[in-house]
Amino acid sequence: MTSPGRREPKMRQETVQRREEILKAALQTFGAKGYNKAPLTEIAEQVDMTHAGILHHFGSKDRLLLEVLSYRDKTDVAHLDGQHIPDGIELFRHLVRTAMLNSRRAGIVQAYAVLSAESVTDGHPARDFFDARYRTLRAEVRRAFELVCEQHGVADRSRVDDAAAAILAVMDGLQVQWLLSPADVDLARATEFAIRSIVSGVLSPQPSPLDEPETGTRDAREPFVSLGDSMNPLPTPAPVE
Repeated sequence: MTSPGRREPKMRQETVQRREEILKAALQTFGAKGYNKAPLTEIAEQVDMTHAGILHHFGSKDRLLLEVLSYRDKTDVAHLDGQHIPDGIELFRHLVRTAMLNSRRAGIVQAYAVLSAESVTDGHPARDFFDARYRTLRAEVRRAFELVCEQHGVADRSRVDDAAAAILAVMDGLQVQWLLSPADVDLARATEFAIRSIVSGVLSPQPSPLDEPETGTRDAREPFVSLGDSMNPLPTPAPVE
C-alpha cells in the first residue's frame, strides 16, 4: 500500500499541472474575447472541467485573471538567469529578443494587448496590476538608461524618463499593429529599430529636420510652432553598442 507521505507530492504536482492547464485556456479565452465577455464555462469546457471546478482552483474570475497575468509575465523570464530581466545595455537587448519571441506566440501577445487595453476602464480588476506593472517596467528601463549613461559619460539625463515610457509604448503599439496586419509589420525588426533609435537619442542626440522652420503652404490662422520650441531634437538611428 502506498503511504500517505508518498502520495501527497503526487497530488500537489497534479494540482500544479491542472492549474497550469486552466491558466493556458483562460489566457487564450481572455485574449480572444476580453475579460468581460469570456465566460468561465467556456474556459472550463476547454480543460474538461465544470464552472465550479475552476472556482475551486482560483476562487473567482477576478482572481483567475490576475493569476493569468502573472503566469504570462513568468513566461517572459523563465529562460533567464534568476528569472529576472537583466540590467544596463543587456536589458535593451533582452527587449529586442522578447519581440522576436513574441512574433512566434501570437496568442500570448493578443491576450496581453486586449487585457492591458481593457484595464483602463473603470472598475476593471486588472487596472491595479497593469498600473503597477508599467511603473515597475519604467523604473527598470530608467535604471538601465542610468547605467548606460554612466558607462558612456552622458551627463544629460533629462530624456531618460521620456525614453523609458516611449520604449514600452512603442513595443506595445507595434504588437497591436502586428496583430492586425502581421504581413505588413515585422514585429521584431520594427521593435529593434525603435529601441536602437531611442537609446541613441539618449546617448548621442542629433539635430533633426523636424526642428527646422516649416516650408510650404499652411493655414495662416495657425501659429507657427517649431518642434524645437517644445521638445529636444529627435534622434537619428544608430546601432546599440
